[in-house]
Amino acid sequence: MASPAVSDRIWTVPNLLSMLRLLGVPFFLWLVLVPQADWWALLVLAFAGISDWLDGKIARAWNQASRLGALLDPLADRLYIFAALLGLVVRDIVPWWLMAILVLRDVLILGALPLLRYFGYGPLPVNFAGKAATLCLLYAFPLLFIAGYANILGDVAKIMGWAFALWGTALYWWAGLLYAVQGLRLIAQTRRDERADHTDGRDRTVGDGDPDRGLDQGRPDPATPGTDGGDTDAVTDGLGLPGRDQGRTGP
Repeated sequence: MASPAVSDRIWTVPNLLSMLRLLGVPFFLWLVLVPQADWWALLVLAFAGISDWLDGKIARAWNQASRLGALLDPLADRLYIFAALLGLVVRDIVPWWLMAILVLRDVLILGALPLLRYFGYGPLPVNFAGKAATLCLLYAFPLLFIAGYANILGDVAKIMGWAFALWGTALYWWAGLLYAVQGLRLIAQTRRDERADHTDGRDRTVGDGDPDRGLDQGRPDPATPGTDGGDTDAVTDGLGLPGRDQGRTGP
């Protein structure tokens, strides 16, 4: 089945849902830190999770996948994870090192983006491990908030919350390693294509004696992948990897 076309549209239903999720981040953090209204904060998290699932379904069903949505969707997930972690750390529910481990992974991923941009690629699409990690963490944080209550519900929530938190953290780093492997393969393939194009052009010019026969005109230059909307499918054929701006992006 062919992937739905990715457009440059801004005002779509999935994008509006993603924008609402982003507006909910500071409200969620305020609920956690100021009135400490945990149950209201959990409702905001629940809305974020439902809207995250819903905007993906609508984008596929109504053919409303967009480049903006591909950026907003993972951004909202990361901001909710960061906000929940910050609230848990400030209230001494979880130790600071858990937040440091998760934030360090995102810092490394962001640090790799300029290198990918240099070779003509945008953020890599979300992989299954990254989705599973985000899901585990978004289950963990509400449970850890409930774990602060001294009753049997709090005890059960503490066990389940830490289980999801540890699984999510491990998967989060595993997804990061997969992104690193994908990025290195794309860069290596681009370099191979550049060398092949350079050698092919030189051999044709010298061997055939025809200066008009240089590089194959139909082959895209990996250093500037795509000439129509940034499409890099031709560059990454055979890698089994998506190119630039394909669907949802980010870890």
